[in-house]
Amino acid sequence: MTRGTISNRIRTLRFLNGEMSQAELGQRIGVTRQTIAAIEAGKYSPSLEAAFRIAEVFQVPLEEAFQWETKPPTAAPGTA
Repeated sequence: MTRGTISNRIRTLRFLNGEMSQAELGQRIGVTRQTIAAIEAGKYSPSLEAAFRIAEVFQVPLEEAFQWETKPPTAAPGTA
């Protein structure tokens, strides 16, 4: 199985949209400021619904707000 991580451009998009605060974005999509901060920091992956709502707020495609970065599978120790 290929492993990956979700990265995002939320902070940049907030800055480009009048320096929107985390609290304002959270209010617009129905989550807390702390949730937005955790998503931005990569400590929490948003639900699919939250990801679509964030993209909708900034009027960008989902792929512009979030990216899936794959990592090659690693071999188990001693199997190489």
